[in-house]
Amino acid sequence: MAAMKLALLCTVCLLPGHLALPLSREAGDASVRQWEQAQNYLRKFYLHDSKTKDANSLVLKMKEMQKFFGLPMTGKLSPRIMEIMQKPRCGVPDVAKFSLIPDSPKWQSRIVTYRIISYTSDLPRPVVDQIVAKALGMWSKHIPLNFRRVKWGTADIMIGFERGDHGDNFPFDGPGNTLGHAFAPGPGLGGDAHFDKDEYWTDGDDTGINFLFAATHEFGHSLGLGHSSVAGAVMYPTYKSGNSEDFRLAEDDIEGIQKLYGKRSTF
Repeated sequence: MAAMKLALLCTVCLLPGHLALPLSREAGDASVRQWEQAQNYLRKFYLHDSKTKDANSLVLKMKEMQKFFGLPMTGKLSPRIMEIMQKPRCGVPDVAKFSLIPDSPKWQSRIVTYRIISYTSDLPRPVVDQIVAKALGMWSKHIPLNFRRVKWGTADIMIGFERGDHGDNFPFDGPGNTLGHAFAPGPGLGGDAHFDKDEYWTDGDDTGINFLFAATHEFGHSLGLGHSSVAGAVMYPTYKSGNSEDFRLAEDDIEGIQKLYGKRSTF
């Protein structure tokens, strides 16, 4: 049942090319590989059945993707769609019914514990600790939840850097693709956040994946949020680098998390 609660993080995850099925060829001069990537992307993030052989379903899901990203709903492959599909992104499906967080699960306790069980060699451990605390703090400042770190035992949110198949049926795929994933609130794997150890993680704006950006997004899933279609939101599906000094939750993120937990009292 773990798969039913998964909220995967940022990437373009592509399935094997032999599963590719034809979309309408009216979309332009896309290469065979582009068509395969597009079809596999739709299966990953928009189709309930990844083995479907219904080309019409793929066209409908293309329109659904175009609607999510605010594009004309042509059902055809375009350079703009391919640009979006090539970006690193969160692995959580974008459609609400397939986001695996349809029932708005949330933590019932006002104190949520977390534990960091493994680290990346790219950053000093104290830096990882600080970034995790900062990312959780970005959420807690707006809601009546407090996060408490524990250093042993089982916490509500278990956080770690993993490589390849790491025991949750959602293996990582090496550098440049899946950045990480998280699970919606609940028992067992619920709330846990995993990050791909094969990525190059940074604490600033240099080349690599900014861990603060990725962690804040993933912890949004750990708290029960799905994806936002607002381009500037932390919970937008695709990863975007930027200035760490300016990084903060967008109004859409705040509205979403407060809908789940309410507002933090100022008294």
